[in-house]
Amino acid sequence: MKPLNSELVRVQVFTTYLPSHSRPEDNQYTFAYTITIHNDSELTVQLLSRHWLITDANDKVQEVRGDGVVGEQPLIEPGTHFRYTSGATLSTPVGHMKGSYTMIVADEAQTEPSTQPAFDVAIPAFTLHTPTALH
Repeated sequence: MKPLNSELVRVQVFTTYLPSHSRPEDNQYTFAYTITIHNDSELTVQLLSRHWLITDANDKVQEVRGDGVVGEQPLIEPGTHFRYTSGATLSTPVGHMKGSYTMIVADEAQTEPSTQPAFDVAIPAFTLHTPTALH
């Protein structure tokens, strides 16, 4: 099976500051981000892993790698989407995240996912900021 063009999988991001989970006096600013992954292809895809670079205003970078997202390795059918919410904590009121998802085309023969050709879907940089940080 040929690899899928990663441009057929789109990522949208919505972020929000969580003041109830933050402690600015301790330089702890917590944000939620909701990701929607759209499968615009004609093939079912599966998200296997994620890679994040989370950067605060002091250029401190946290690198996160792991299997799936929020405990799942979702299958995303053609023309549908998968949405999840997660979070990140920064030591500054402003920062940004970017990363990628490693995905495969889901094989109807139920071949072991690790034997399938993988492709990466880029997650463009998005800003995390408190309501008053950017004016």
